[in-house]
Amino acid sequence: MRLLSFNVNGIRACIKKGFDEFLAGDLPDVLCLQETKAHEGQLDLEWVHDLGYETHFNSAVKKGYSGTAIWTRVKPNKVTAGLGIEEHDQEGRVLTATYDDFHLVTVYTPNSQRGLKRLEYRVQWDAAFLDYVRKLNKRKPVIFCGDLNCAHTEIDLANPKTNHRNAGFTEDERAGLDRMVDANFFDSFRAFETGPEHYSWWTMRTNARERNIGWRLDYFWVANKFRDRVTSASIRKEVMGSDHCPVELVLS
Repeated sequence: MRLLSFNVNGIRACIKKGFDEFLAGDLPDVLCLQETKAHEGQLDLEWVHDLGYETHFNSAVKKGYSGTAIWTRVKPNKVTAGLGIEEHDQEGRVLTATYDDFHLVTVYTPNSQRGLKRLEYRVQWDAAFLDYVRKLNKRKPVIFCGDLNCAHTEIDLANPKTNHRNAGFTEDERAGLDRMVDANFFDSFRAFETGPEHYSWWTMRTNARERNIGWRLDYFWVANKFRDRVTSASIRKEVMGSDHCPVELVLS
């Protein structure tokens, strides 16, 4: 089973940049999307359904903002939107598909923003999301994926020394991912690749992608008890259409 996660930075814009052709050629079993910036009714999804996908969305109340989706060729037993906490469920940031053997959660974690204006909320969000996946994990193993808006360690961004106080690399945000490790989840990519210079997001300024001056913000985290089912994890940096690229997980 091959899973793909992609922050598309606006699904309508990404489709105009060739995302439809990419999907038709790649055909992952499940595609998790973040930052869709659209409601389902704003999209022509006939071509997606023709590829064999059923589509599920969790869109923000605010139009053109945030949002997640799961497009799956493997029918889930259930799909659930949100964390079940009203204050956290206005921005369409979490969508969960339950399959026979595991829960799959796609998440678009809030950005702490310039000047760390939203860091306090981000810390509250991290605690609520951790509680959510821990409870799910008691029932059956959890895989969660998406744009976590945090580079976990210094090798997960090109310039760690100059970014310690910037959104996405503060001690508070990194501690949130440390707590995922403590809760018996592992970063699947780092189970296969321990070296630097592997990124999934690049600013659109200064030719950063061409120079590979980036951050690794996109992940598949997996419950430790499901570790033996993970065959590979990779970053699909060749895929264009967004300021992010997809990340991939293969299960046996």
